[in-house]
Amino acid sequence: MRKTQTWQRQDQSIHPELKSWLYASGSLTRQLTELAGGVFWVQPLKEYFQRLNFNDSQWMKMPYRHTSWVRDCYLYGSDEQPWVKARSIFPILSLQGRARLFQHIGSKPIGWYLFQRTEPVCERRVIWLEEGWTRQSCYTWHGCKFIVQETFLPAFEQFLNTQTQQTHG
Repeated sequence: MRKTQTWQRQDQSIHPELKSWLYASGSLTRQLTELAGGVFWVQPLKEYFQRLNFNDSQWMKMPYRHTSWVRDCYLYGSDEQPWVKARSIFPILSLQGRARLFQHIGSKPIGWYLFQRTEPVCERRVIWLEEGWTRQSCYTWHGCKFIVQETFLPAFEQFLNTQTQQTHG
């Protein structure tokens, strides 16, 4: 179950280094690759169909309980531990036209396609989930709406802290 806190509480409890990542615009794939010195890879965990929950259907203006295709994966940088747990939610209505390719990308990052020669429209919300601070982005790309959820895991925060200590130490 998702736990949402008020903006004020979120703003006060997010570590400053992580906060900039939660609110950054553009391709997380590109940003993580740059941070890791060119190292980046995706480990798909599972792909499945499920019905949209009420909040996601409202946000995307899609029918409640509409079937969606979901992809869960880990994103890795230069560490052995994953940095981000990502979930992409594509309503079946959105998997048409150019967006059909997302259902067949395997271990390639969505960002490679999403930000290639385009800057998709993005609405964002930041929430706390059991696994950590999470940014949810509702993208509109070539007329298709979908959600990309990225939870920043403890290994990523540790990496950021190490980078900060090396810079200021």
